[in-house]
Amino acid sequence: MKYPASELVLDSKGNVYHLGISPENLAHDILLVGDQDRVSAISAFFDEITHQSKHREFVCHTGTYKGKQITALSTGIGTDNIDIVINELDALVNIDLKNRINKTETTPLNLIRIGTCGILQADIDVHSYILSSHAIGIDNVAHFYPIAFNPEEKSIAGSLDSFVGFPEEITPYCSKASAMLLKKLEGEKVHTGITVTSSGFYAPQGRSLRLGTRTAEINEKLEEFSFENHRVVNFEMESSALFALGKAMGHECITICLGIANRPRMEFSKGYEQEMNALIEYVLDRI
Repeated sequence: MKYPASELVLDSKGNVYHLGISPENLAHDILLVGDQDRVSAISAFFDEITHQSKHREFVCHTGTYKGKQITALSTGIGTDNIDIVINELDALVNIDLKNRINKTETTPLNLIRIGTCGILQADIDVHSYILSSHAIGIDNVAHFYPIAFNPEEKSIAGSLDSFVGFPEEITPYCSKASAMLLKKLEGEKVHTGITVTSSGFYAPQGRSLRLGTRTAEINEKLEEFSFENHRVVNFEMESSALFALGKAMGHECITICLGIANRPRMEFSKGYEQEMNALIEYVLDRI
């Protein structure tokens, strides 16, 4: 199958349309961050930077860290942006962009998201490291793809849906993180558990300002939920699409976040630049 120009969209230089990069700009170990400024915070640790580019919200730095090639790439906020990023990263390594056909052999990428999150357990302190064993999506991105979720993933999503009682328009899905990357990033200072990915920051995460919310008690219910010793530990806005789409395409995906708010304790960080830099170095040293 040859992909037409309207489906595999490239720019005038032959780069993937949104990211604005070509295959030679990309390492196979990729650190994904939401914030554009966090890309330079990562590349500050590099021994050398071999590529830098910026297109829209997608900033890309590729270089080496202790002899290993790493790409740092900003995604912007939300699962809609993750849909763009994962599809274009996959195209860079698994589609012959010149001839617009699939390559005969597929290449897996290691996709590690470093983000911030809201903690949903009172016993976890602000500035803790939160590692996602699973991501439950209360967004809709994965529903547009023919993804075969495994029995455990279906059971977790169904159990959470029944326990929380989401509005009927919301159908949660669950995707498991890469076991290989999970093992690399586990440690004494890391809290591991289920991440819930929302499609927004305010009402979708139980915040009520002038407009209010239909999910006013969602945080309390998520705090109480458990499935076979897995508990929900945090809220964020990207991991469900990253895990579901990335895994379906054959990539290894994981998220580790710095907790900057504790929702049950009504606490928010007063500043976390130093702690984020420490988390970045923690990840770089383990991948």
